[in-house]
Amino acid sequence: MTPPHDIAGTAALSICESLLLALNDRKILPEADIVGILKDAAAAHEDAPPGDDDALHAGVAALINAILDGGNSVRRPV
Repeated sequence: MTPPHDIAGTAALSICESLLLALNDRKILPEADIVGILKDAAAAHEDAPPGDDDALHAGVAALINAILDGGNSVRRPV
């Protein structure tokens, strides 16, 4: 049975966030590169062509931008 999208999406987000943290902790990727990855991901959804998935793209971009603003993925000091 395939899990609902919200469960799969939340699991994927948690895994990706943990990977980004580990890459930064081990000095494999600097914070600037991780921020760039997140900005690129948000921009891909912000710049998606108009269509049936507009609300989905807007929501994904907003979530990624909220992660950036909160500093969650790179443990930036407030």
